[in-house]
Amino acid sequence: MTATRFTPAACPRLIVKVGSALLVAPEGTVRRDWLAGVVADLAARIAAGQQIVVVSSGAIALGARRLGLERGGRASLEDAQAAAATGQIALSQCWAELLGQHGLTAAQMLVTLDDLEDRRRYLNASATLHRLLGLGVVPVVNENDSVATAEIRFGDNDRLAARIGQAAGAQGVVLLSDIDGLYTANPGRDPHAAFVPEVTRINARIRAMADGGSASGMGSGGMVSKIEAARIATSAGAHLAIISGKRGHPLAAFDADERGTVFVAEKGASARKAWLAGRLTSRGRITVDAGAAKALGQGRSLLSAGATAVEGKFARGDVVDIADTDGHVIARGLAEYDASEAALIAGRRSDALADILGYAPRAALVHRDHMVLL
Repeated sequence: MTATRFTPAACPRLIVKVGSALLVAPEGTVRRDWLAGVVADLAARIAAGQQIVVVSSGAIALGARRLGLERGGRASLEDAQAAAATGQIALSQCWAELLGQHGLTAAQMLVTLDDLEDRRRYLNASATLHRLLGLGVVPVVNENDSVATAEIRFGDNDRLAARIGQAAGAQGVVLLSDIDGLYTANPGRDPHAAFVPEVTRINARIRAMADGGSASGMGSGGMVSKIEAARIATSAGAHLAIISGKRGHPLAAFDADERGTVFVAEKGASARKAWLAGRLTSRGRITVDAGAAKALGQGRSLLSAGATAVEGKFARGDVVDIADTDGHVIARGLAEYDASEAALIAGRRSDALADILGYAPRAALVHRDHMVLL
């Protein structure tokens, strides 16, 4: 029973992501009747005691039509920013009006990547979400595309939804998609592609099933971004479902026939470690040998002797990735040294560090208490 994991009884707090391809028609107008059905589903769940956060795309697509911009407003960064600034007003008004018809109050939250990558700003966003939900409000969240640039943006709302799920302490995330779930291959190209109803572990085999394209050309995500969103959500202890949004009342339909792919939550990490695991950026990378990689898997700290290379410019306390000899990122944590000192002591035994550094060394390059395995 997959859908039962997302019922109000099993999932007191739920994130629902709605993509551009579903919300906006090809001519650039809101698919209002369809959206009214989604809102009716949300209202029924809220009446049953579930708290809901909506992550809604659509601002760029809506704004591009109003401004007469080519390529749906994505011809340039400046066009996308202008379209987002224009379309966000229309998008928020639509959500507020439809939720209001059910006696519900909407609140708008616009965030950038930095708002959730910076620990203090992340905690501020988390506090706002908790307060709004406690007041019975429905937060409607979107990336602030009017100011985001290529370097500081999520780029898709699938991963944003998973990060908002972490910040809100949600038990479930539902991605309404233009496909009904994960397949072993792209079903549009491979007639033998098989549907995958449940994923208990995201590994190389699952990632190989992903296709990066967006079927409509309107959205920015694809199955790659959805699997990454699932990794973020499940590592924080939340289930994630990919279900079809192409039918009316998609949440009610999912309850009825359970058609969708559910990524099963792992045992939840601490809040700080979940935030680390969900980050999309880091300030540097430390490559480790096979022995250190094995030790990390056993829950040990990263010692200087196990490091083989240090990259990036980071200070003590910055987030760094830890990679194995094949270049795969296997862990993430807070550096105990800045980059120059880490480079000096990489590969050196602990008893040699005091002479190299000129002061008593710290216990580890990255301590296990400030590290999460990926």
